[in-house]
Amino acid sequence: MAAGIGSLFGGKIDKTVAGSTPWWPAAIKPPEGAPNILVVLFDDVGFSDFGCYGSQIRTPTIDKLAAEGLRYSGFHTTAMCSTTRAALLTGRNHHSVGVGCLANFDSGYPGYRGKIAREAGTLSEMLRPHGYRNYMVGKWHVTPLTESGATGPFDGWPLGRGFDRFYGFLDAETDQFAPELVSDNTHIDPPGTFADGYHLTSDLVDQAIRFIADHTADRPDLPWLTWVALGACHAPHQAPAELIKGYDAMFAHGWDVEREQRMARQKAMGIVPPETTMPARNDGVKTWEAHSEDERRVFTRLQSAFAGMLDHADQHLARLVGFLDTAGIRDNTLVLVLSDNGASQEGGPLGFVNAMGPYNFRPEPVAEKLRRIDDIGGPDSHSNFPHGWAMASNTPLRRYKQNTHGGGIRDPLVMSWPKQIKAKGELRHQFVHACDLTPTLLDLIGISAPKEIGGLAQMPIEGESFARSVADPAAPSKSSPQYFEMFGHRGLWQDGWKAVSFHPSGTPFENDKWELFHLAQDFSETDDLAEKEPERLAAMIKLWWSEAEKHNVLPLDDRFAARFAENAARFQGARSNFTFHAGMGHVPTDVAPDVRSRSYTIEAHVEIDAAGAEGVLIAHGDATTGYSLYIKDGHLVHDLNIGGGHEIVTSDRKVPAGAHRLGLHVERLVRKEPPAKGARTGVSEYKLLIDGEPAGSMQTQFGFNNFISWSGLDIGRGRSSPVSHYNAPFEFTGRLLRVTVTMHNDQKLDGDGVGAAEMARQ
Repeated sequence: MAAGIGSLFGGKIDKTVAGSTPWWPAAIKPPEGAPNILVVLFDDVGFSDFGCYGSQIRTPTIDKLAAEGLRYSGFHTTAMCSTTRAALLTGRNHHSVGVGCLANFDSGYPGYRGKIAREAGTLSEMLRPHGYRNYMVGKWHVTPLTESGATGPFDGWPLGRGFDRFYGFLDAETDQFAPELVSDNTHIDPPGTFADGYHLTSDLVDQAIRFIADHTADRPDLPWLTWVALGACHAPHQAPAELIKGYDAMFAHGWDVEREQRMARQKAMGIVPPETTMPARNDGVKTWEAHSEDERRVFTRLQSAFAGMLDHADQHLARLVGFLDTAGIRDNTLVLVLSDNGASQEGGPLGFVNAMGPYNFRPEPVAEKLRRIDDIGGPDSHSNFPHGWAMASNTPLRRYKQNTHGGGIRDPLVMSWPKQIKAKGELRHQFVHACDLTPTLLDLIGISAPKEIGGLAQMPIEGESFARSVADPAAPSKSSPQYFEMFGHRGLWQDGWKAVSFHPSGTPFENDKWELFHLAQDFSETDDLAEKEPERLAAMIKLWWSEAEKHNVLPLDDRFAARFAENAARFQGARSNFTFHAGMGHVPTDVAPDVRSRSYTIEAHVEIDAAGAEGVLIAHGDATTGYSLYIKDGHLVHDLNIGGGHEIVTSDRKVPAGAHRLGLHVERLVRKEPPAKGARTGVSEYKLLIDGEPAGSMQTQFGFNNFISWSGLDIGRGRSSPVSHYNAPFEFTGRLLRVTVTMHNDQKLDGDGVGAAEMARQ
């Protein structure tokens, strides 16, 4: 018997079973009364967007949960998605665990690895030794995206961090009608298409119900954690068309009226104090009436798409909560509904019908937006609303996601647990932070965070339980100060006061202006007391630096464009050749060849019989942008899709039967270094090749300057959201041996443009 196994045996082993005594390890027993935990994490939903926080958007399921439990008005996040998720999952500050910014890059410093440190166990890892089964559906985004391909490594994926099942996506966002899905550790195709009525929210709720139903049938004696991280309401804002259009009349009055109406309802509800002052419009936001009638029509529909997406999510959440009732397990299920940061500013001042065009220097003027108004929220759109509507979402708070003012970090939190929470519809005004959630859940369950996980000593829990406030509305807020930092924006909360600094990117940090607010008397951060209380402000700034050093915030770095570029260069290094084979799975865009702003050659090795063949050889992207090389009607075709604008070149002759090399050579002919803002970067020639010989060409000013696509690459087939004008997946009917991509060493990216495009993705 192996020594390791024998040392764990508690019985007796003799030469025969007659003289031996069997032994079984004691079964894990969860704490008495341990609840099931359902976390419903929305994305980019602002402080006022739920009906129970002041909006007219229909959220009856969330409102009912609030009426049966609690709403927190002082819940704070970290201003971005990866970072809030890291804090929620670990009970520590996001810089402390290595996710000081996005999972999209590793800047080489301890606080900015883009991956949760092993020394920072997740809630699922902490619950597992106490009998919990852990399930997750939806958005992860705390794994470096360069580790999201078929080879992993998988130690940062959900199953590597304590979840038993996972169904969702790893990136910051995905198309809701044609998502990039992962089941456990495997990339898979969506189970439906837009034509079938498929939508990711519905699919995620189906999977959550399945996980819980399977669990209830198999081990009803054990509690579960189900973490539902919806794509709603991150861009692209996509929902059923009739639902979207039904909101137009509600929002036709514009964002100025909407803000006033929301704050009036918030005051009536007690969400904000009656003396709360509405802040001035955020920088660069015009009055609603200052926009043209055409602009207002488009802006209204863009807001309707956001509202429709939230409404749609609430409808499916109703199915999930209804299942808990049907299964008889709702009473002892702790349900939390929250958002990861404030409403998004990535839509810019005018919003987008399809962001992919403008981020590649293909303009989207108002006339183009108006022409495509009925496409908004549909399968070939990548829509996001303008700043004015994001401002309204965050009512009555200043600024947006990415910022450390209230609009970026103050979010809704609803809590319901019928068996234990006796309060019905009550409010809690304590200051609480995302890193406080895990210690609160451990406290409510009655367990402590482990000192070791997998033999590795664990970092101290940095969050502070707010469990006392569940029963006691007068319980104090957390006793420790709470720092904030994102892209150089900084903040510190302490004993009801907040110091905060907005950092213009690229400017010296020492030039930043710090503001001081007494949040206990100034909910909306409008009365700057910096000049009246200089000593208090100086002390808080000094404390911020101390907390920053303590939690791995330093060095401050606002070079987010450079971080993205450096990350891509470091990952692919000197590699210039890629070989793909038929039968392989989907390749995420951060792992696929980066053919932006460079010359490159694609070559597909095929065998075609006498009957001919057609279908996709290689495609990167989806209906909103990307490229595809395929055979149709016997001809080799390349489609360069930039924001829905198609530049197509077709071979001057048909591809004959037999073995062939079918390819494309792209040559950058003219380049402006760097391009003028908003200008195209020059001319490229796209030359089709059949067995190395030219077979047709085109020159175009359109090319991938800043971003190819948020959707990845496929070989021998397309996605259900097709790059070109073919019926997806349009699988290749011949024999595809391999596809090679050779990138030439002439890439020159517009760093600011790359950063802007990547930030729009977060």
